[in-house]
Formats: sequence, structure tokens, C-alpha cells
Amino acid sequence: MKTLEITQAPGLATTFFRALGTSRKRPGPLAALPEVTLVMPRVVLDGAHVARYAAVCGFKPGDGVPLIYPQMLTFPLVTHYISSPDCPWPAMGTVHLANAITQHQRLHAGDAVRVELQTGGLSAHDKGQVFDLKLRILRDDELVWSATQTLLRVGIKPASGAPYLSQIASSQPLSRQADFFAPANLGRRYGAVSGDRNPIHLSALTAKLFGFKRAIAHGMWTSARAAACLMPDRPLDQARLQIEFKTPLFLPGRATLWSARHREGATFEVRDGKGQKPHLRGQLDH
Repeated sequence: MKTLEITQAPGLATTFFRALGTSRKRPGPLAALPEVTLVMPRVVLDGAHVARYAAVCGFKPGDGVPLIYPQMLTFPLVTHYISSPDCPWPAMGTVHLANAITQHQRLHAGDAVRVELQTGGLSAHDKGQVFDLKLRILRDDELVWSATQTLLRVGIKPASGAPYLSQIASSQPLSRQADFFAPANLGRRYGAVSGDRNPIHLSALTAKLFGFKRAIAHGMWTSARAAACLMPDRPLDQARLQIEFKTPLFLPGRATLWSARHREGATFEVRDGKGQKPHLRGQLDH
């Protein structure tokens, strides 16, 4: 297994040109992803950064470090991997399909943690090749947070692996719980906090260069905005959040949250303003 230590996140320009450079990749069918591990050995949770993230996503100060926030810490590793020669496919045309997060212990501002990425398995999708990235955060060598980021590389045929299957049941009736508005500048605001300044999120002009009629909201912002509405009135010690992304939320845009709550959490969807088209589907357990 190849292991690489990352000591500094690449700048925006470096990341962009690396991503453009991957367009020359033309891999054949793969039986498995090459085993690669990327590590940032010491990252300190910055309280001011946590607060900015919470404000953009709608979390309350009493929520502590939000369940989804640690994914921000993994972003430099994910971008490094998909823009590197170790990733078999071009970065452009790779989309975030699903995300599954488990919080094993509560995190706090000021914690020093180790952040890891490891390549995972492959699944076949009717639109292309699905692959997983395994994300881990450790504090004092103890696992406190983990996630599986599931990505779809569109257009790869034939795709390897068993057929990709949804992990979230959709048969439960949901009721409308909340409405929220995603302003035109949301992509720039969330990008400044998350580091994800993909042009498709920043403006209508840059999004049109990649085939979108307007800028689209980050899927992880939409996930966080929904989770913020569903959190109990206390910081969580342990929780699990599963998300499957369905259709883009164009900016500016109005969205509605639909859910069925139960004692341990909720099943939910974020839909368009009319409550018809789903932008994402999720399951929160705590």
C-alpha cells in the first residue's frame, strides 16, 4: 500500500490546474482501486473556523462541533487524491454521489487530530463507475469520526464491481418541516469556509463553462443545512448521517425540508420549493 503524508493543503490555483491536467487520463477497466493512504498527521480544530462554518450552514452555537464539520478537514486529502496520478479517472466529470458519516466521540474546538484517507471499493452504476474513499479522524490514536465519500465518475463503461444500491429506504411518508433559501452568493460563502471553490458553485458565468445553467449549491452545504434543522437541542456524543444526492439545487433557490422523525433521529429529504423534486435523501440516527 502506498502511504503519503500531506503537510500543507494546496492552493486554489494549484488544485485547479492539477484537476485540469487529469483530463488526459484514459484508464481501462479496473478490478480494484490501487491501495493508497493519505495522511495529515496533525490538524487542530480552529474554534473561529467552526463558528464560521456553523453560521453559513445554520447550526446553533449550542450544537458544538457539528456532525458534518470534520469533513472539512478531509477536503485537502480528497482533492489531492482525485487530482493526483493515483486516481485512475479525471477529476472533471467526477461527482459526489453519497456520503455516510459516523461520529464515534464528540469533537471540540482546540482538539489536535490525525486525518486519514484510504481508497475503498468499486461499484457499477448505470451512469459510470462508482468508487469509495474512506475517511478517518483520530484523536490520541483513537477513532473519533469516520466517513465514506462515494463518488461517481460519469461515462466509464464497463464499470467494475457489484451494482450500486441505495442504502436509504424511501417508502416512509414524509411531511414538510421547514423552508430555506439558498442565495446567489452561497457557493462563494461556503467555498470560502470549506475550501471547495469548484467553479460550478461560484457564479452563473463559471457554472455555464461546465454545462450548468446557473451555479449550484454544494451538496455538503445542503446536507448540513438539513441536518441543522434536525439536530436535537444538545451536542451529540455519537451519531450517524447518511446522504444520497439526487438533483442540483440551483442558486439562488428555495428548498423545502421533508422528514419523518423518530426517537433516534429522522428520515428526510430536501426537495425543491414546490416539494416535488428531491435534491437529496438522508437518514440521521443519534
